[in-house]
Amino acid sequence: MIDISTIEKDIQQLQAGTHHDPFQILGCHKEGKGWVLRAWLPTAESANVEGKIPLGRIEGTDLFVASISSQKKKTLPQHFSVHWTEADGSEHQAVTPYTFLPGLGELDLHLFVEGRHWKVYEHLGAHYKEIDGVTGVQFAVWAPAASRVSVVGDFNGWHGLRHPMRTIGNGVWELFIPGLHPGDIYKYEIRNSNTGHCLIKTDPYAQAMELRPKTGSLVFNSAHEWQDTDWMQSRETFDWQKSPINIYEVHLGSWQLDDEGGFLNYREIAHRLVSYVKWMGFTHIELLPITEHPFDPSWGYQTTGYFAPTSRFGTPDDFRYFVDYCHQNGIGVYLDWVPAHFPKDEFALARFDGSALYEHEDPRQGEHQDWGTYIFNFGRNEVRNFLVANALYWLKHFHIDGLRVDAVASMLYLDYSREHGQWIPNKHGGRENLEAIEFMQVLNEEVHAQCPGTVVMAEESTSWPMVSRPTWMGGLGYSMKWNMGWMNDTLNYFEYDPVYRPYHHNQLTFSQIYAYSENFILPLSHDEVVHMKHSLVNKMPGDLWQRMANLRILLAYQQLHPGKKLLFMGSEFAQFGEWADARSLDWYLCERPENKGVQLLSRDLNHLYKNHSALHQRDFESAGFEWIDCHDYEQSILSFLRVSDTEKFVCLFNFTPVPRQLYRIGLPEAGTYQEILNTDSEVYGGSNMGNGGYIEAEHQPWMNRPYSAELTLPPLSVLVLKKI
Repeated sequence: MIDISTIEKDIQQLQAGTHHDPFQILGCHKEGKGWVLRAWLPTAESANVEGKIPLGRIEGTDLFVASISSQKKKTLPQHFSVHWTEADGSEHQAVTPYTFLPGLGELDLHLFVEGRHWKVYEHLGAHYKEIDGVTGVQFAVWAPAASRVSVVGDFNGWHGLRHPMRTIGNGVWELFIPGLHPGDIYKYEIRNSNTGHCLIKTDPYAQAMELRPKTGSLVFNSAHEWQDTDWMQSRETFDWQKSPINIYEVHLGSWQLDDEGGFLNYREIAHRLVSYVKWMGFTHIELLPITEHPFDPSWGYQTTGYFAPTSRFGTPDDFRYFVDYCHQNGIGVYLDWVPAHFPKDEFALARFDGSALYEHEDPRQGEHQDWGTYIFNFGRNEVRNFLVANALYWLKHFHIDGLRVDAVASMLYLDYSREHGQWIPNKHGGRENLEAIEFMQVLNEEVHAQCPGTVVMAEESTSWPMVSRPTWMGGLGYSMKWNMGWMNDTLNYFEYDPVYRPYHHNQLTFSQIYAYSENFILPLSHDEVVHMKHSLVNKMPGDLWQRMANLRILLAYQQLHPGKKLLFMGSEFAQFGEWADARSLDWYLCERPENKGVQLLSRDLNHLYKNHSALHQRDFESAGFEWIDCHDYEQSILSFLRVSDTEKFVCLFNFTPVPRQLYRIGLPEAGTYQEILNTDSEVYGGSNMGNGGYIEAEHQPWMNRPYSAELTLPPLSVLVLKKI
């Protein structure tokens, strides 16, 4: 007769699904002069160990028990198998999970609670491994408000009491389940300690997830063999400040589709996209968020799987192939990354263990009213650790070259998009989110220290100072900042009919007042061609010819202005319609002469920028730019120099449809200047007005320059001159 008096409470807790450490009772335990074997089998009718030791059910429970002698124990393997029969007669066998030591050590737990375990994703989540000769999956999850956490999946019929985990301290639960394999679907069943309510949650650290609308986490074990050694070695010394960075912003779900209108695989996209990007002359691709998300029209900005590339386009290794192929072809890859907020989907991070775990409890701190999402609690060490480790995970394990951090302004300000009384001041009574600032500084310090040559770019829309200055100077530590002021002023100017442009000339010149206060990127992004804002070409005034000519000037102005560049897909060939995430770009337009002309100009501008140091070497230095004349507002003409250690380019802009004949321009040196770019060329769809390709400087001072020349400025055009 087996005495259960000493474990009655444990049995009750197991039966009720509230036991915090089933290892205390399950597995193999010393008892008196012998041993006791216990297995928890809620759906079994009968069971035995290793096919030879019968297990008897404790009446009224799901606990199966057998007492054995010490001699018998010696004949058992360290990790023994349990065989059981279901009510339907089906038979099963599995090594019991409850004989394995914890998978996380004290140092791991300490670093995690401290908020500085930068490889925590190697311990939390699901990891296929071999322990003591037994293969299976190690699970670990952070859920401090839980009274019980279980792993559920197809392998146990999604039964929440079959595989209860143990808590090993600091709110971390873990369990090694033998016999599981990559591809197995799983979630966590979490019982809240206060309410007793059970939640079914995906794994925050899952490295793969099911295709929406399914939401299961997938066990994944990468088998990809990287071929980009040369790229990764050169990245470590990449001087991004003085190098060309010209980014093609891409939404993978709508760049191109297959013949049936479905998504392409990451591998298919890689070959098509890289071929196009190389031909066009872009240096980098930036992907709208590809972290897993349930809702296509969110474009990935409502992330539910922070460590999982979306399965819409294939497996994580398919995405590794995409990055690898880009690198082998000399193209860098940036990711749009979203640490500012996360959605309220019940299966994901929201109220993860029944408490406000990743978010704030108080909606004045914890909810974005504009987006209907939760805000991360940046002051909680484990949450900050989750995000910083996630950033490093993409840079290290997927060889990503940089991150564009979305909605930085919403993290900086406690009163972001809030009225009086809807926000809580910081400890000093101010509106600055001190915890978010610290998070971003730690993020940027760790990325730059651990992944040299990578960049972190801030989409920050306010005048917050020193966004792209080092943290030791008091800055946020970002590599670069999106120049939203330049974008807004420039697009606003171009929307005016040329007859009114003289009154808004300062919108073009004002950017030089602050151009070197930050390391700026000039973005013409997806945000500017959606939600009734019109495509770039349809923002322009005038007839079709003038709209196309205006777009050609805009593209040239972006490439010639100091700062790194970003252009959203479709704008390079003057797509007429607004971007729509559910359909492919209108590639047929490239067969039309006027659209093809814009595409060819964009291509030539990209190669010009990439191949000539005058246009990129001093993007962040005032020494790389000199006004020739910024005062000719009456004719809406601008002229300036771009300068490097070895080159000088003369750039002239005519923002009206009026040709300017015999226009005298000051020049820095004597000699012959070649017209290396004319956006009015008939090749680009222009009127083909120009200066015959060459201009001779005269020894006549003009515009505070020692030399000058008279030339023709074509209508709505840009000229670039270089002394030969």
